[in-house]
Amino acid sequence: MVLGANKWIHPDATLLTSKVVYNVKFVGMTEAKGPRGIDVVNDALQKLKFSRHIKRTEGAKPPKVELSINIHGVKITDNRTKVDLHDIPLHRVSFCADDKQDKRMFSFIAKSDDGKHYCYGLDSQHEANNITLTIGQSFELAYTSFLKTDKGVATSKQVVDLNKRIHVLEKENSDLKQRISELERTSPAK
Repeated sequence: MVLGANKWIHPDATLLTSKVVYNVKFVGMTEAKGPRGIDVVNDALQKLKFSRHIKRTEGAKPPKVELSINIHGVKITDNRTKVDLHDIPLHRVSFCADDKQDKRMFSFIAKSDDGKHYCYGLDSQHEANNITLTIGQSFELAYTSFLKTDKGVATSKQVVDLNKRIHVLEKENSDLKQRISELERTSPAK
């Protein structure tokens, strides 16, 4: 599938019926200053990288995680424990970008249940661009599916509305015929 000049890297069926998984390191998440924008992401990544540097000096390493992507959302699962750390519906993701200076870094911004926006940072071992393309493809497929479903719902609703309207018009027609019949019986013949 092609979007503009971008060529997608996965079969549509994979994202529609299954998922694409990337093995990455979870750098962390931090509150973002807004829902989108490269400057917003860069500020958040700078915070996350600084925090990662502090943790490294203390001997801690970022956890290895599975980043699963499909038309329903983005899931971050701890590789060791298999516990889902974050499960974000795709419609809550407002921005994603790979870091053009550090090709390993990928981030996305998503709105949480509390209404705040958070930036999630991941170290992807040079797959950041592929992850960005995968999320882009997921968005396109989800949107296309939504349009198909929405049109189907709209068409179904239109059929129901038209059937109701037909019923009303048939009743009105029947009432008018009955009224004409009554008028013909009561009016004098010429």
